[in-house]
Amino acid sequence: MFPAGQLASTCHPYMIIAYRAGHKMKVSNLPVTEVKTGLDIPAGGVTFEWLRQAEDASLHRDQEVHTVAGVYGGQPFSVIEEFNFWRGKPELAEAVAAIKALTAVIKRSEASTMMGLEIELRNASDALKAWDETSISLTAGCNLFLRYVTRTSAVEYEDIAAGKARLIERGERFGEISQKARRTIAMLGQDFVHDGCTILTHGFSRVVLALLKLATANGKRFSVICTEGRPDNTGAEVAKELLSVGIPVTLILDSGVAYMMEKVDMVLVGAEGVVESGGIINMLGTYQAALVARTMNKPVYVAAESYKFARLFPLDQRDMSPSPRHVDFAEPIPPEVTVENSARDYTPPQYLTLLFTDLGVLTPSAVSDELIQLYL
Repeated sequence: MFPAGQLASTCHPYMIIAYRAGHKMKVSNLPVTEVKTGLDIPAGGVTFEWLRQAEDASLHRDQEVHTVAGVYGGQPFSVIEEFNFWRGKPELAEAVAAIKALTAVIKRSEASTMMGLEIELRNASDALKAWDETSISLTAGCNLFLRYVTRTSAVEYEDIAAGKARLIERGERFGEISQKARRTIAMLGQDFVHDGCTILTHGFSRVVLALLKLATANGKRFSVICTEGRPDNTGAEVAKELLSVGIPVTLILDSGVAYMMEKVDMVLVGAEGVVESGGIINMLGTYQAALVARTMNKPVYVAAESYKFARLFPLDQRDMSPSPRHVDFAEPIPPEVTVENSARDYTPPQYLTLLFTDLGVLTPSAVSDELIQLYL
């Protein structure tokens, strides 16, 4: 058994540590591409109830009270407005905001049957997904919420009030678990940060920031290299966050990744979505950083919440829904010039080392197994 804090990159190339939230696992001697997770999972597979119990053993519970009627002063309820209310809170991801909005739909529903309530909930979910078709985490969050909430004996209740109360309870529990996911990932991932290391990150990710802040709070000393992150200047935002807790930061141009890679010990990025192949969809430039890191034998770690696991299987860079971003140039661009302004790219699983998730530390090949458990 390796110590819990040992880096996967320092292990034998055919051995890897498998973790679960709050538990150190057995070591497999299979090739990395064949490592299976779930060695200590309950017989029924990974469940949100199991995850809740594991998290409750190590995390402090925090809840935020919010009444739907109090937000709009009794005005007609809108799931989009409710979603935007929660999305306006900087600490909440889009998927969690959607979960809270859909829970509010259940609370405000006037359906007289459980079937009617489920139809109303699905319609609200479809409205959210249609409101922003480019958001992978929003779509995945809505889909997982429906699977989790409606997968209950409440649909068999003849008493609509009892069934509705059961769904509300499950919805609020799912929201709590999703909010805790970031801290669970930070607890797992910070074991892979060691003293004196240099970490390259690309894009603004709340979960990556939480991981790095927890590592420095636990006394680890390391430095971070941030890419500029054009056109949104995400690197400057990340630099400010890290400097506020005393982490040394170097800001580089997006084109300087290969130039700086020899100084890097690991690459750590977030993800907009984790797809069925075990690859990720993230801010444009993630793919090139992973390519360079792979060429120079640097591990690439991804920190992503399980509500970003999406039932997608892109085959190449064009096999994704478009997500254009406005780009400003210092010099005027002739109208005949075509500007490629995609906001994200796809990084195939073979360029990733491990994914830090609230379901545990996973190899890319294990992601499909977790998706099956989540969407059953």
